[in-house]
Amino acid sequence: MEINDVLARINELAHKKKSGQELTEAELVEKKELYRIYLDFIRGQVISQMDRVSFVDEKGNITSAKDVAAANQAKNTKLS
Repeated sequence: MEINDVLARINELAHKKKSGQELTEAELVEKKELYRIYLDFIRGQVISQMDRVSFVDEKGNITSAKDVAAANQAKNTKLS
């Protein structure tokens, strides 16, 4: 299912609920699944964007965000 289709269906269900109609049990289950799909999509977009981030120090050394995160995680596990 395309993300635009997911958003369209989420909006349909939201409009139905806002109009005062009760959502059926099947629609409630569908809504929950649609929100999960949508949130997974957004998380994927954020992760993809963060994977392209790099840091440059004063000496011009380039470090990826993944490397910085791994170093921070290793440092935090040593402290625990």
